[in-house]
Amino acid sequence: VGGIPDFLKDLSTSSGQVATGLFTKVNDPADLAQKIKLLLTDNQLRNQLAQNGKKLVTEQYSWDKISQEMNRIFQLQTINYSLRTILVATGLYPPEIGGPATHTVLMERELPKRGMDIKVLAFRDVRWLPSGIRHLAYFIKCLGKYDLIFAQDTVSVGFPAAIASALTGRPFVVRVPGDWVWEQAAQRWGVKEGIDKFQHRRYSFRVELFRAIQRFTVNRADLVITPSDYFNRLVSGWVRNPNKVKTIYNGIELVNPIPKTLNPIPRTIVSVGRLVPWKGFDTLIEIMKDLPEWRLVIVGDGPEREALELQTTNYKLQTRVQFVGAVSREELFERLRSADIFVLNSSFESFSFQTVEAMSVGLPVIVTNIGSLPEIVEDGKSGILVEPNNKEQFIKAIKRIEADSDFYKDLSKAAQERAKRFSVEKTTSELAHALTNL
Repeated sequence: VGGIPDFLKDLSTSSGQVATGLFTKVNDPADLAQKIKLLLTDNQLRNQLAQNGKKLVTEQYSWDKISQEMNRIFQLQTINYSLRTILVATGLYPPEIGGPATHTVLMERELPKRGMDIKVLAFRDVRWLPSGIRHLAYFIKCLGKYDLIFAQDTVSVGFPAAIASALTGRPFVVRVPGDWVWEQAAQRWGVKEGIDKFQHRRYSFRVELFRAIQRFTVNRADLVITPSDYFNRLVSGWVRNPNKVKTIYNGIELVNPIPKTLNPIPRTIVSVGRLVPWKGFDTLIEIMKDLPEWRLVIVGDGPEREALELQTTNYKLQTRVQFVGAVSREELFERLRSADIFVLNSSFESFSFQTVEAMSVGLPVIVTNIGSLPEIVEDGKSGILVEPNNKEQFIKAIKRIEADSDFYKDLSKAAQERAKRFSVEKTTSELAHALTNL
């Protein structure tokens, strides 16, 4: 009960090597007597639990450990952030949409509150120039008087920023929101493998050239920031010093949640994302044939839109599948609030803003069990995890939520609570601390 499961790992759910004790049922003398008898008659088990328990206390609950953690917190609160002018190099910037644009606006607004001077250099300032020349022009712009350069990708702005850092001797930080080379290879260069297999195979000269550029950028960086532990492990394979790779979750602005109940028929499923192959929108459209009392709203745009609209027409689902394109943040939240379920059928996510935003308004979520998503969603508690493109699992999960109103309400409440872990305040505090301590 209570906080005891935080430190007591029961023998029934752990191997004997890591168990730290035994659970007994509340107010159950017979169960308690049985557990005592087990320890009295099994000397090896009793000694193992005692050793494991002592080791746990020494490593996690000693006064030395606690005082070190408190000291870190005090330093975080009192540190002088006014030391640095930071150039934020970004490939996307509003009104352009995408993760780098969202993250740049967050830094531009929040980090000055902590005494930092933020200067944004958007790639669109040079995008009108011929290919190749634009990157040279961007590199020259990175040579201004800045104390630190913070790039929001590894290639388009990261590579020229890394060279500028090398020539000027300024500290260089790169945020790796995704594997740029894999994304380009999957969209443009015929690569079919998923991101994990892609890391260990060799491809054409063009793919390997851009892979070398990407790895040069992250190896040149003094600090590499990833948006999830999953992506931390992946990027650590690109660098000579994995210790410089740090996870800082993307932050979202939490909104006031509203109580969620299922809408009348037709009920609404919403999915949000760029219309690219690995987002799996074709599968979501296909399952609508088996869910006649539901409609699907797809928010986002991208190169797959025409093919997906044709698929919808071929299936005669035009009245139940709606494409709304890219929308403002305000409209996105209205779409989320008016929906019944959020689904994401992605086969790769370094971090899903859309999933956390859906959870923050109390929308039950069904997402794939890949990448960073298991770090965001606790299966069966704050959402449901399924395998990518598994139509049967998606349909089963949707029908389970539809059939059990109590389960629906529990998912909604737990999702709202879980989303607080990814607040803007938490992200910017960790980011400010990381940038200042280079």
